[in-house]
Amino acid sequence: MSKHIQQIKPVLTSILLASVAVVPMVSLAAVEVTPKSAPNAAVLTGSTFTPPDPSTIPNDEFGKMVQLGRNIMFESKKYAPQYVGNSLNCVNCHTDGGAMAGSAPLWGAWVSYPAYRSKNKKVNTFEDRLQGCFRFSMNGKMPPLGSEALVALSSYSYWLAKGLPTGDSKIAGRGYPDIPEPKQAPDFVRGQAVYEANCAICHAANGEGRMVNGTVVFPPLWGAQSFNWGAGMGSISNAAKFIYANMPYGQSYSLTPQQAWDVAYFMDGHERPQDPRWEGSVAATRAKYHDNKNSLYGTKVNGVLLGDTGAPKPFNQ
Repeated sequence: MSKHIQQIKPVLTSILLASVAVVPMVSLAAVEVTPKSAPNAAVLTGSTFTPPDPSTIPNDEFGKMVQLGRNIMFESKKYAPQYVGNSLNCVNCHTDGGAMAGSAPLWGAWVSYPAYRSKNKKVNTFEDRLQGCFRFSMNGKMPPLGSEALVALSSYSYWLAKGLPTGDSKIAGRGYPDIPEPKQAPDFVRGQAVYEANCAICHAANGEGRMVNGTVVFPPLWGAQSFNWGAGMGSISNAAKFIYANMPYGQSYSLTPQQAWDVAYFMDGHERPQDPRWEGSVAATRAKYHDNKNSLYGTKVNGVLLGDTGAPKPFNQ
């Protein structure tokens, strides 16, 4: 069990105990607060790679930068406050501090860049890719190339990938595992039922997440403190893959593919911060960046035109 999980486990337990009192249909026996890394790595990913243990981070100047990168992963707002604009931490999408197969591990990303990305239509370096995470997933500000934050995250990713060949963009365990296409089109109402039964206990009924003593222990999934419309999780297919392989927390692959698609649709069917690539109107922004079946931006859900919130709010540290 990682040091991070050991630190928050008492907090998670208290939340679960309180939540069970409110949501009686969920039993404590069914809730596991410690992520099961081995099943994640073994099921559907084919990964055989084991990243180095954090206890082996070298005690030298390079090791200090590696540790800073790991700290940013777990406590992004604390260690990179000038670039983070919401309540999320990198670890919310990259489980086990970016070490877990099937949860967009950093070791899998490190060996895959530079690479062309259709999202910005250019060849991206690894630092370019990290910048995008801060801009979209963290709804913040891109750290300058060569900044301490990017050097630290690059160092940590490089260290995690020790032993892997570079240039292997198809390394097993990279990204999120593929998920079968849904038998039925993803549905908001079905997704809401899945959310209420499996997700609300951690992320709250209103999707705002859970905080204890000012510390976010479960992230917000929509609303002002969540990822913005430009983030990868704003894609229903991407969210479905992540949810299927990694959620509920510690219960990987416990949802059916259909349930994962439905709850991803439900999650992405809520308002969130504006896409920072704003083109001056919802219609123009959708036409340029979201004109596909996996984005609900610029569509009406329950009578609400999603994304119709005006220009992006200025970033405030």
